[in-house]
Amino acid sequence: MGQISYPMPSKLIFSIISNKESLFLESKDFLERTFGKIDLESDYQPFDFTDYYKNEMGVFLKQKIISFEKLIQPNSLSKIKNISNKMELQIIQGGGVDNSILTNRKVNLDPGYITLSKFILASTKDGSARIYMDRGIFAEITLTFTKKSFKPLEWTYQNYQTELFINFLNSVREKYKNQIKLLHNST
Repeated sequence: MGQISYPMPSKLIFSIISNKESLFLESKDFLERTFGKIDLESDYQPFDFTDYYKNEMGVFLKQKIISFEKLIQPNSLSKIKNISNKMELQIIQGGGVDNSILTNRKVNLDPGYITLSKFILASTKDGSARIYMDRGIFAEITLTFTKKSFKPLEWTYQNYQTELFINFLNSVREKYKNQIKLLHNST
């Protein structure tokens, strides 16, 4: 019989997609108030790999990834995704005042986490490479860490395969690795 073990805390990541600088700032502010201090932030990357969000969010979309200083338990990802979905709705509603003024989504917030061996993203959509977590949320291994770098899988979206984001996530992993060492040294 195998020995039951529990995962190490993970590094919380958020992808933000929008075409308005003010919404990046508003999103980061909300996320920091909710999940703690942001410790790393990628440069912007044009989100022109697909037209998936075009009808809903418009054109000239860009994306960035942020990571948080505070580590999370991996099983909290479904709760975090539900919180970020509510935030997207509040932005649509202009602060959540009137449900009758619903329009298109203006920002996309996708949480995930990094461990030493993988980058996981949360989704509300099921798929062949996704596993149900809880609260209507699925999780997908988006990148694996092998041979000193994150590598895409056959289902990895193109925006997570760019040199910019791979290099950024490698930096996040390095910071996370140091945080894990400090955790081990303090126990």
